[in-house]
Amino acid sequence: MIRVFSETKPLKEVILHRPGKELLNLMPDMLEELLFDEIPYLDKAIEEHDQFADIFRENGVKVLYLEELAAEALADEKIRLNFINEFIDEAHVVREDERAYLSDLLKELSPSELVLKTMEGIRREEMGANKKNRLSDFVARNDYFITKPMPNLYFTRDPFSLMGSRVSLNKMWSDIRNRETIYGKYIFNYHPDFIGTKFVYNREEKFSIEGGDELILNEDTLAIGISQRTDAKAVEILAENILKAGEFKKVLAFVIPKKRAFMHLDTVFTMIDVDAFTVHPEIEGPLEVYELSLKNDEVEVRRLEGDLEHILAGALNMDRVRLIRCAGGNPIDAAREQWSDGSNTLAIKPGEVIVYDRNNVTNEVLDKAGIKLHVMVSGELSRGRGGPRCMSMPVIREK
Repeated sequence: MIRVFSETKPLKEVILHRPGKELLNLMPDMLEELLFDEIPYLDKAIEEHDQFADIFRENGVKVLYLEELAAEALADEKIRLNFINEFIDEAHVVREDERAYLSDLLKELSPSELVLKTMEGIRREEMGANKKNRLSDFVARNDYFITKPMPNLYFTRDPFSLMGSRVSLNKMWSDIRNRETIYGKYIFNYHPDFIGTKFVYNREEKFSIEGGDELILNEDTLAIGISQRTDAKAVEILAENILKAGEFKKVLAFVIPKKRAFMHLDTVFTMIDVDAFTVHPEIEGPLEVYELSLKNDEVEVRRLEGDLEHILAGALNMDRVRLIRCAGGNPIDAAREQWSDGSNTLAIKPGEVIVYDRNNVTNEVLDKAGIKLHVMVSGELSRGRGGPRCMSMPVIREK
């Protein structure tokens, strides 16, 4: 069911999440905690996301939805009860009356209703007459949720990453987002189409890693960012597991600035053709890059010297690659469009990518470089600080 050995080969199946009521539970005072800068308008965000999904369908790509896969994985009652108990634990619900209320509420829901309810967040006001007044209720006046919403879920790239025929079920940098990985856990363990999937990383690990930092350069090479949200120790663990599985021969670890605008590796460069990348000018150098490979069944690490173009060309066994700068490299335009993920594109075929309409300077540069663009409306979705690659998880690409 999983076959992903490239960032650019023709895409056949992809996992998305259609934004839901979790966006209605975003509050200004919770934005920092929930890793948002703004509050998207849900109705428009859904319209934009549906257009995004239609681009895939119109180009022969089957669209799978995370919420539907999760519901199908919870068809069995025993599995569903385990999910409910695990969800309540990971939401850090400790009061017995609230745990009992949640358990009773969630057990009455269908698998589809259950998944959506756990994603959207559960308000304290929903308890109504079942709620008992305690000292903590009077003191914590601004705690409006029994379980908090998961508004980042429409960025399906981060909680898990499919590579080769395996999955990296990620440990997220923020505890508030780590709850998102529970859906991947149940999909890849219990969904009939994914049972037997092998893991190269697991959400129970200590060190964080996120899908935006995991790129597949070709059938031999992975690129992983060491970033604000991905720890070097996590890269070591994943590299050892994936290399010993024999599906890839080397992992390139890129150290990138640990700041919001450079959140993940795919916010500073993405692959758009067999020899071409979109890049943010600041990532070109100086670079700190390490190659991890197996030698005598042990992971060997060596530092690579050179600029980004030289390192990527070497990884792809090419004389040179094309680096297409965000907004053509103009410092003002590049910074502005980088904030709206001008360097975060998704290739559905070599040289054919999905981009946000708001990054018009970058889009013009890409068009002049011969890249075919599928331009999507992005006024609301972009408020979450993620682009087309962030919002999609390829399941199958042609070899």
